[in-house]
Amino acid sequence: MKLKFGFSPCPNDTFMFDAIINGRVFQEGLSAAPVIADIETLNQMAIKGMADVTKLSCSTYPFVSDAYQLLNAGSALGRNCGPLLVQTGNYQWSDLPSLRIAIPGKLTTANLLLCMFAPDATLKTEVLFSEIEGAVLSGKADIGLIIHESRFTYQDKGLKKLADLGEIWETTTGAPLPLGCIAIRRSLPERVKEEVEQWMHNSVKYAFEHRQASREFIQLHAREMSESVQEKHIELYVNEFSLDLGKQGREALQLLFSKGKELRLLPELKGPVFINSKINSAF
Repeated sequence: MKLKFGFSPCPNDTFMFDAIINGRVFQEGLSAAPVIADIETLNQMAIKGMADVTKLSCSTYPFVSDAYQLLNAGSALGRNCGPLLVQTGNYQWSDLPSLRIAIPGKLTTANLLLCMFAPDATLKTEVLFSEIEGAVLSGKADIGLIIHESRFTYQDKGLKKLADLGEIWETTTGAPLPLGCIAIRRSLPERVKEEVEQWMHNSVKYAFEHRQASREFIQLHAREMSESVQEKHIELYVNEFSLDLGKQGREALQLLFSKGKELRLLPELKGPVFINSKINSAF
């Protein structure tokens, strides 16, 4: 069975998916057709039901829970990894309602956090994540909501941090921050869903155990990012939760979903969220 796999060109995703896409780990009877796109495009693809297995912003999942479940492997979740609000000026948090903010997409977890913590900040424009720094530097936006590798480059470009939304999440909830997750089509046979989850787990495990194997694949899709920034990106977003969400990871996701629903930012979940996990850590 050939399955359409969606993931982003960011180093954390290419690091985790390399072994699947390039045939370093196998799952009998399954093959992957990759679709590589920025996270907001992947979110929209899932809304339209265009992928079998795909990376998603965690905030998007409730909107597609009727059609998808979540794997316990492949997620981007952790601490000190949240989206940042950056600027060139000296604005304060209280100024946000009157400022033009460039966001990486309405369905991103970054925007969900901004809606949670600054509900009056509504002057938003969607900008491709890699162009947000430039939008602020050029004056097209007063504030940029940055994600991914921009966390490591904004200071070099002359930008200053106004706030770390991940830090606010962790301080207020005590939980790790769920950013991205792997969704699989709910209608697939349970056996296939379990096999895909094991395949994803094995791919992440292989990446950790063979750090250089994915280097060429990462570099191919990382644009002009330096290798040192690529490594920092991977270290920040790929961790033990990427191998298996475990109880703590699943609870963090459920907390994000419940808080979003309480604030009327997310719809009610439909059906069991997670597949019946049978991850075998033996490689």
